[in-house]
Amino acid sequence: MTSNVNAASSLPGSARPSIDLSASFKAYDVRGIVGETIDAGVVEAVGAAFVDVLGLAGKTVLVGGDMRPSSPEFIAAFAKGAAARGGNVVTLGLISTDELYYACGALGAAGATFTASHNPAQYNGIKMAKAGAQPVSSETGLKEVQAAAEAYLAAGQGGAPAVPAVAEPGSVAQRDILADYAAYLRGLVDLSGVRPLKVVVDAGNGMAGMTTPAVLGDQLLAALPLEIVPLYFELDGTFPNHPANPLEPENLRDLQKAVVEHGADLGLAFDGDADRCFVIDELGQPVSPSAITGLVARREIARAKAAGEAEPVIIHNLITSRAVPELVQHDGGRPVRTRVGHSFIKAVMAEESAVFGGEHSAHYYFRDFWNADTGMLAAMHVLAALGEQEGPLSELAAEYEPYVASGEINSEIEDKAAAVARVREEYEGDDVAIDELDGTTFSAADGSWWFNLRPSNTEPFLRFNGEAKDRETLESIQDTVLAIVRA
Repeated sequence: MTSNVNAASSLPGSARPSIDLSASFKAYDVRGIVGETIDAGVVEAVGAAFVDVLGLAGKTVLVGGDMRPSSPEFIAAFAKGAAARGGNVVTLGLISTDELYYACGALGAAGATFTASHNPAQYNGIKMAKAGAQPVSSETGLKEVQAAAEAYLAAGQGGAPAVPAVAEPGSVAQRDILADYAAYLRGLVDLSGVRPLKVVVDAGNGMAGMTTPAVLGDQLLAALPLEIVPLYFELDGTFPNHPANPLEPENLRDLQKAVVEHGADLGLAFDGDADRCFVIDELGQPVSPSAITGLVARREIARAKAAGEAEPVIIHNLITSRAVPELVQHDGGRPVRTRVGHSFIKAVMAEESAVFGGEHSAHYYFRDFWNADTGMLAAMHVLAALGEQEGPLSELAAEYEPYVASGEINSEIEDKAAAVARVREEYEGDDVAIDELDGTTFSAADGSWWFNLRPSNTEPFLRFNGEAKDRETLESIQDTVLAIVRA
């Protein structure tokens, strides 16, 4: 059903002043506390600004959202603002973030989705993309969207924006893309011939509770040889069971227990908006995102070379295990190291025409998915790799984890630059290479260890990530560096 928006829109507002958008606009997206740093008035202004800044009047604008309680209201508010400024809005309803990327790529349209990813229930936010799933970040339009939205809010009253309608306001229609998204992913990875696998999936009450049955279940014509054991598939943005943040080890406990109890072949854990996927082996142990990056990279290199690509490019961020570039070179690919963060990865993916990219945070990027990240497609590659051979996942994953990693360790410290300078003074020398691609990375000349110190932009934290050839070496480096940092 299509309707026209033809009046200068202004949501009912309270007597409070407009929200300061600098509190919710981040480097890559918008994220804030509902009612405090983001509300329907802000969202309406952002929808209008999105159309203005990206030049979308008369063009299709996609908008959807996750299962958070505020998402339906925010979808409607964004659609109202966007349509008033001439965007032809297509609301997608409940979607995962990678469904938005699919829609922006397959339909060639810009769009936005309401989600706060892994953040607690009181949060919501906006992830935006241009046509072709190109990211909208602070370097590619997000600052301009913020400024335009602030102008609409400043012109309004009581926190409600003043968004004047253009001469020809846009329309608002609805579309469901779940089946098309699922069919597209199944076309990229054929799971029909794998051996039978039992898979426990922890959706964390997030959007994977909707996308998993569609992609891996029997909703399509061809049933897959997978037995899915669902864990927390009920869509509930209050997250009654555990936070939808699998990066925190305590949030994996239920999945680890269920994998062992069910005698499953593996477990999959998704974050709230289902763009990230974490993997648990049959013993209930986590498989590192670096190992998953290596596993998927090997498959994508082989496929690209079979198609005639001489040296397929694989992107990895600088926190990813050194095993990844070593494997890529061994298999005839070309590894490219980049900064942490999806906007950087996606930009380099496009520049290099890379076939695949992976991060230590379990974001996985695919050329066949418009260079965007999708946890579900990464999970399908893991299922295919496991199902095409007879051994357990623990043995398969061990091939991709030859080193010992620390994981991320935070030190709360105000003068982060001084702490890094002290570490540099300790390690600077001919036998240690130092680079500043992202934070400061120290690498032993003999390749036996490396560590990175990265300051948080928003918190008084200095983040340590390290890796070594064995546990003893790692612990020695880790203890020394943390003692210097915290002195």
